Amino acid sequence: MNKVALITGATRGIGRQIAITLAKEGYDIALNYRKENEELESVKKEIEENKVTCFAVKGDVSNFEDCEAFVKQIMEKFGRIDVLVNNAGITKDMLLMRMKKEDFEQVIDVNLVGTFHVTKNVISHMLKARTGRIINISSVVGVSGNAGQTNYAASKAGVIGFTKSLAKEVASRGVLANVVAPGFIETSMTAVLKDEVKEEIAKGIPLKRMGTAQDVANVVKFLASEDSSYITGQVIHVDGGMLM
Repeated sequence: MNKVALITGATRGIGRQIAITLAKEGYDIALNYRKENEELESVKKEIEENKVTCFAVKGDVSNFEDCEAFVKQIMEKFGRIDVLVNNAGITKDMLLMRMKKEDFEQVIDVNLVGTFHVTKNVISHMLKARTGRIINISSVVGVSGNAGQTNYAASKAGVIGFTKSLAKEVASRGVLANVVAPGFIETSMTAVLKDEVKEEIAKGIPLKRMGTAQDVANVVKFLASEDSSYITGQVIHVDGGMLM
């Protein structure tokens, strides 16, 4: 029987690449999405090319009842969740003095509260099985901060504190919890930046390039595997050396 990985926000960017990478490792994939989009069918097709099952579940991670419902659907379908990747996230960048209250709250609700919602509904199944991997996607900004991103940085810093605390709670039952903190990654979110802006960003990175979604997915693959069985409560930076 294949292991099962649940990835939230998995139809594009980093989440999509994580889903495809784990599928190549033989995981059946539970693929969470918030709303219908053209990428959904294409990622399902690419996952299923690896002769694994892809089960798409709709739900907004900022809504507890949605999370409760789609985790129940996954358990009814597969009977297990071995790996949870909390990847769903949004940005609403603005200087604090101009930031709307709802823009602060929405980013916190999706990025941080959403991580709680999904993990809360998955953790009992992992504890019962006495095994599991929880991998939360944070950001270099959650450690360093960034002007214009007080909401995003707060949410991603919160994910780090959440994960370290959870790791201490569940380690004795064989469940590991870790954080992956990407730096500047080439995705649709960064594709809108002008070339000269990207070049300037790259200059500030020791490896002199932006990362790829595959760079992040490779670390998630490692943390999901048995090779990481003595690693928990850690923050692994995938940032080309930005924060060393």
